[in-house]
Amino acid sequence: MQLLNASGCLDALVAPEVARQLDGFVTKTITPLPREGNAPPRIAETEHGMLNAIGLANPGRDRFVAEHLPRLQELGLPLWISVGGFSAEDYAETCAAVSDCSGGNVHAIELNLSCPNVDEAADSAAEIVAACRVATPLPLYAKLSAAHADLADVARAVAAAGADGLSLINTLRGLALDPNTHRATLARGSGGLSGPSLKPIALHAVHTCYAATQLPIIGMGGVATAQDVIDMVACGARHVAIGTALFSDPDAPRRIRDELEGFELDDVFGCAHAGTTARIYAA
Repeated sequence: MQLLNASGCLDALVAPEVARQLDGFVTKTITPLPREGNAPPRIAETEHGMLNAIGLANPGRDRFVAEHLPRLQELGLPLWISVGGFSAEDYAETCAAVSDCSGGNVHAIELNLSCPNVDEAADSAAEIVAACRVATPLPLYAKLSAAHADLADVARAVAAAGADGLSLINTLRGLALDPNTHRATLARGSGGLSGPSLKPIALHAVHTCYAATQLPIIGMGGVATAQDVIDMVACGARHVAIGTALFSDPDAPRRIRDELEGFELDDVFGCAHAGTTARIYAA
């Protein structure tokens, strides 16, 4: 099991000491052109998590490849490059550009097919994966939303199109109101909800998609403790990513490793599918 960060929840160039606690670093989503993102305020705390409406702010493909990627490679970590866009062609061109200069430590590409804070690509998830499969030999992980009416069907479609794995899940749309003005706290209105409240939804998505595809899955959503990791693995996740917890506890990866010491995750992998009872971790 590899312990990763969820895309957008850690800047490895600002906090390399945190990134080096991980088994690999997932970049913020890169789009073909630079994006400033949405207007502030674009982050708000809620009672059970965090809302964000960043809007895929990033330096754009050319600058990322020329300036950011070489610096990230100096960290010596396996890199997962998160790629976004607004058409299958956008995604494929960025995958090709990353592959051309990836070097030895770009481990995989994560296709962000589910950002709730920008307009979605007109092309289907399967069409995007198929285009990217032609553009790069690197492993492709499709990041899906649990908001799909039939998530298993989407998972099977991207698997058939050439995805090597799945990332589950992205944030879900939510809204928070200012108690004084009764208006949305985020300038955009809605935002992506992350944090503890997302965990049961994430577990369901991992469980559903593993049963449907048996693809390797990166499970994420509400991960903050060793028990959260164990639960993800029991549902079928091969790897686990930490997201919102990194904002309040930058040492979460090290702490979770300590909590997991002596626990064999292979013993519980997929247990939620077999009707067996997994060992329950006790701190």
